[in-house]
This record gives sequence, structure tokens and C-alpha cells, in this order.
Amino acid sequence: MKGVWQFQDLVAWQLADKLRQVANGYCGGAELKRDFKLRAQLSDAASSAPKNIAEGFGRKTHREFARYCYIARGSEQEVLDSFIEAHQKRYISSIELDQGDHAARKALKVLNGLISYLDSTPDWGQ
Repeated sequence: MKGVWQFQDLVAWQLADKLRQVANGYCGGAELKRDFKLRAQLSDAASSAPKNIAEGFGRKTHREFARYCYIARGSEQEVLDSFIEAHQKRYISSIELDQGDHAARKALKVLNGLISYLDSTPDWGQ
């Protein structure tokens, strides 16, 4: 991973952070604010993805890093499901759902690429 010196350099982390920002914006909406459980689940899942990517980056091996990326991928999928539920409950509009869906799928695509790289590349010194 040339040019990656800190976790913030990873595009996967940058997109997970962007997804977190989108989710937090929706959590601030009047309708979603009243659904404490859904808001908490959405906020927690959205925060989990970039945190797991950051934590995995600090691990010693690609295998360990990949394990945290798999957890982050599950969190990003959970965010997408929460966007769908929020739309079904009419907390967010169709446009907001489309924007959230796009942010989630973009983050997932890049994260899947990182996972593939980590799974296929031996660690330094091996």
C-alpha cells in the first residue's frame, strides 16, 4: 500500500467516514430523532466502520487487518439497511435514501477491494 502512512490515507476509511457523516446528518432530522432505537443503531453502525478500519490498520499483519475490515463491511451493510428502514418509516425521503445508498455502496466497493488486496498479499517478511 504505497503512499499510505496513516489510516486516514486509506480511501476505504475516507469513504466510511463520509458514510458516517451522511448517517449523522440523517440522525439529526426531526423524524429520526424521535426513534431513539433506530437512531442509535444507525449512529453506532456508521461509527463502527471507520473505527474498525482504523483499528485494523494498526494491527501487525494483513490477516488481522482484513478481519477488522470484514467487521467494517458488516457495519456498512447495517447502515444501508438502516437507511432502508428509515425510508420505510418515512423518516428520510427517497432522495435521501438514494444518496445514502450511493454512499454506502461506494464505501462497500472500495472496502471489498481493500479486503481482496489484504487477503491476497502476504505480509512483509513472509
